[in-house]
Order: sequence, then structure tokens, then C-alpha cells
Amino acid sequence: MHIGAYIRLVHESEKDLAKAFHYVGDTHKAEPDIFSNCQMLAGWSAKLSDQIQPMTVKYHEEDNPEADRLLHAFFDQKRKGALALLQDLQDLWLMANEANISAIILGQAALGLRDEALISLCAEIERQSKRQAAWLLTRIKSSAPQTLIAAS
Repeated sequence: MHIGAYIRLVHESEKDLAKAFHYVGDTHKAEPDIFSNCQMLAGWSAKLSDQIQPMTVKYHEEDNPEADRLLHAFFDQKRKGALALLQDLQDLWLMANEANISAIILGQAALGLRDEALISLCAEIERQSKRQAAWLLTRIKSSAPQTLIAAS
């Protein structure tokens, strides 16, 4: 059984998403809505990461080198300015969608195992990551014209 690899992937995806939202919120706090919304969305991911913790024990979380790749690929360097914000929002959107698809895959395994607690948790992760991605997409759409067209 390889369910432990996806338990780890989902667990780390939510932890990393929380870290990334905090990073973006702190880095771009001059933008009126960024800090507060990123803090709220980070809280959702942190809570989900805590909720999946018991599953890491139940299913013996396996090492998964894929788990932290996006956080390190996207946020190991500091970026400033309007273009940096747009790029950071895009990276967050990708991370939220990674959490979403990982929860969908894990949820399918949970259905096969008939594990109601894991099924419910995966559905909640999917719901929250869709909400996070929706906010990010809206914010990206509102930032893109000004950022990409306006004179610097």
C-alpha cells in the first residue's frame, strides 16, 4: 500500500501552503488586502494540516520527495514589487491546486478503504483549496492588467 506517500504529500502540501501564504502576506503587506487575506487562508491550511496529522499515524506516513518541492521552487528567493506580487499569487494558485488534486487522489483511496474520516477530511481539503484558488484567481485577474500594462 502506498497511501502513506499521499498522506505525506497532502500533509506537507497544507503545511507548505500555510507557510507560503504567510510569506506572501508578509512580503506584500503594503497591498491593502493581501496581508489579512493571506493570514486567513494560511490559517485554513494550518488547520487542515493539523487535522490530517492523525492519519499520518494510522497509515504510516511514507517519505515522499515530492512533498516540499513547490514551496522551495517558488519561495526560496525574495521578490518585491507589483510583478513579484503577481508571480507570488500565481505560485500560490499552483500550490492550492496541488493540494486540491492531491486530496482528490487521496480521497479516492479513502473511498476504496471505506475510511469515512479520511473521506470527509479529503472533501474538506478539496473544498478549502478550491476556495483558496478562487480567491487567488480573482486577485490575479484584478492585478494583471495594472501590473503588466502600466508604465513602471
